[in-house]
Amino acid sequence: MRKEFAMQFFKRILFPVDLSEVSPKIVPYVKDMLAKFDAEVHLLFVARILQHFTSIYVPHPSVNKFEAEMVKGAEKRLQEFVDEHFGADSPKAQVVLGDPAAEILNYVQAEGIDLIIIGTHGRKGLEHIIFGSVAERVVKKSPVPVLTVNPYGKLAQ
Repeated sequence: MRKEFAMQFFKRILFPVDLSEVSPKIVPYVKDMLAKFDAEVHLLFVARILQHFTSIYVPHPSVNKFEAEMVKGAEKRLQEFVDEHFGADSPKAQVVLGDPAAEILNYVQAEGIDLIIIGTHGRKGLEHIIFGSVAERVVKKSPVPVLTVNPYGKLAQ
């Protein structure tokens, strides 16, 4: 009975990726959950917006052009990631611009996501102070369950 209950809850799983060397280490966890719950997976890559550079005299058209090129490159790399790690089980994959945590949460609402599987990076020092932890902010604000995965755990190695 519990499996039926869980299956109703986890039909759409979001796997936010940053396309770093960490992302492939989370794939086994995602595939395991997909198999257990017969769910569909959505991959999301969020490219950070660069609007704050317009306030330091970088021309706005230059920033917009660079952001468009970033999205185009990210879409190509995301498709390569999908082909390499998911093959025929082609998940829905999307690239968006914005704050990663905010866009992940927006996607959850827009797409009716039931579960988020996100890797932790363990940023420290100044990098953590400046960027914070996307996973931490998602966990704190998510309206759905979040499975955080240490990319250096047993299954990921």
